[in-house]
Amino acid sequence: MSRDAAGRVVGRRLAVEGALLAAGALSLLVLGYWLFATVSTFSAAVRWLVTAGVLTVAVAGYVWRHRRTLRAADGARTESIGLANAITLARAVLIAAVAGFVVVDARGALAWLPAIGYGTAVLLDGLDGAVARSVGTETRLGERLDMAVDTTGFVVAPAVAVAWELLPVWYLSLSAARYCYRGGLFLWRRAGGSVGTLPPSRLRRPLAAFQMGFLTVALLPRRRRRCSGRSRRRRCCPHSPCLPGTGSR
Repeated sequence: MSRDAAGRVVGRRLAVEGALLAAGALSLLVLGYWLFATVSTFSAAVRWLVTAGVLTVAVAGYVWRHRRTLRAADGARTESIGLANAITLARAVLIAAVAGFVVVDARGALAWLPAIGYGTAVLLDGLDGAVARSVGTETRLGERLDMAVDTTGFVVAPAVAVAWELLPVWYLSLSAARYCYRGGLFLWRRAGGSVGTLPPSRLRRPLAAFQMGFLTVALLPRRRRRCSGRSRRRRCCPHSPCLPGTGSR
């Protein structure tokens, strides 16, 4: 088979795999819309669908923008999206689905879905990398996408928890930390400064895992009780003090 013919075969395979992944994402969005329309209200269903849909489209745009990085570490072109990247994309869609809960106040069984969705994405976080290493399908796109999904999850999960008064507003500052850091690096480079690489750390991954676990627990539905001035010394969440006007109701 000539190189051009082989390239066309690979292109068709990638197109089919991409279509299947898109169909899976669309199915999840349709299912979520149906659940809200059935259990909650039409307005809530639309708000959830628009928010989750926008983030899902953003994920697709990110993958398309970095599609040329679908290569192995040595630069060789891969012939398939790969199971590991598919798992990472599934995590991204789950995070997008959780993001929809920022604009809706779900009750009953629906209130469990953010914790279930984010918790599942957390569990899959340890699976995609293991799969890639075990079958030798690590790609540059996978590395980029994994980091992007983790970072987005650290924004989405706290945003839902704050919107539902399960965490205090100041917790969002932790979500902004990475973006402030990246912004500082950008400004430093623009000013002509040099930036090195982060040194290895044994704490980085355990701390990230702890944060993911904590956010999963924080999203679990519980009785909401707004913090009052008399209860500022009580705790609204596992490790943060009550602030006026924040916490649970």
